[in-house]
Amino acid sequence: MSEENTVPTDKVPELVKNAVLLHSSTLPAGTPTVVGYDWNRGIDYHALLQSYKYSGFQATNFGLAVAEIRKMLEAQKIPLAKDQVDSMEDDEFIKRKSSCTIFLGYTSNMASCGIRDTIRFLVQHKMIDCIVTTAGGVEEDLIKCLAPTYVGDFNLEGRRLREKGINRIGNLLVPNDNYCLFEDWVMPKLDAMLTEQKEKGTLWTPSKIVTRLGEEIGNPESIYYWAAKNKIPVFSPALTDGSLGDMMYFHSYRNPGLVVDIVSDLKRLNTMAMKAINSGMIIVGGGVIKHHICNANLMRNGADFSVFLNTSSEYDGSDSGARPDEAISWGKIRKDAAPVKIYAEASLVFPLLVGETFARQYHSSKERTVSDV
Repeated sequence: MSEENTVPTDKVPELVKNAVLLHSSTLPAGTPTVVGYDWNRGIDYHALLQSYKYSGFQATNFGLAVAEIRKMLEAQKIPLAKDQVDSMEDDEFIKRKSSCTIFLGYTSNMASCGIRDTIRFLVQHKMIDCIVTTAGGVEEDLIKCLAPTYVGDFNLEGRRLREKGINRIGNLLVPNDNYCLFEDWVMPKLDAMLTEQKEKGTLWTPSKIVTRLGEEIGNPESIYYWAAKNKIPVFSPALTDGSLGDMMYFHSYRNPGLVVDIVSDLKRLNTMAMKAINSGMIIVGGGVIKHHICNANLMRNGADFSVFLNTSSEYDGSDSGARPDEAISWGKIRKDAAPVKIYAEASLVFPLLVGETFARQYHSSKERTVSDV
């Protein structure tokens, strides 16, 4: 072989150098470095969760979400100026209560699983101002006051469960008898609402129905017991899409005439958003609850603070999977905001998120709400 055809072995080819050994640009000063929790420090869950922000992937999004919710809580603490006190509002449920109005949205499975107790804590101690949920998000809470939901298995066969009168929600089990108990409990309440409509001219809306049911359930384990007690409105624009809707359907044959007005609730929700000094959205899940809160915040040119928590992706163009940046394009989140989305399953993440924000603030404060008494 001639000398000129020999490839030198002591030099890296220029093509390889340009492809593999390209020199980096200098990253901006202060760019965080990746570091996880050092278990040699012992078992300290607060320190572990603090380390998430610098761990990467969805752990980092968790850390950013904690920071975003803390911004909401700091804004909440700012005293209302004299001209910001909502003294002209007659509706106690939508009266401005602080310098940051926090909207909480969640889907029905959150009331079905143990997240219900986390939500109840938030409502019991007046940490949020407004709820938007589905029919299931209402009825599952009330039904649990009448009979328990059980832990089962994702692999239980639907056909066999149907034969036994057992309903499956993921790996949770709800006996059909629970819904029979709910029917027995709720039918007299619907009768009373219809009577009040006829005799007093009461215009029922989904939020007013939920308030009445929360008052009637009388159980401090219930989200809606505390929502009624603390005058926190619960909006459910699809209130008929669930067992509660089934009961209204049966009631329309037994005792027809009950009218439910959804437009009045839309006005209440949008009014809350419009007059919010600062607005925060915490939305667990997607679908109608996510869009209903976001669209209300469009009325004020977008929310100031936003945290989304769900497992949906945006590739199909759904609102459930849409990232916060898409909401900015619609004016549902403000252009200068720093919204966060955590791609995660909520039963794992939401209690940790509340623990690092609302619960940590609550338990570190010497002040307690009247609800503790």
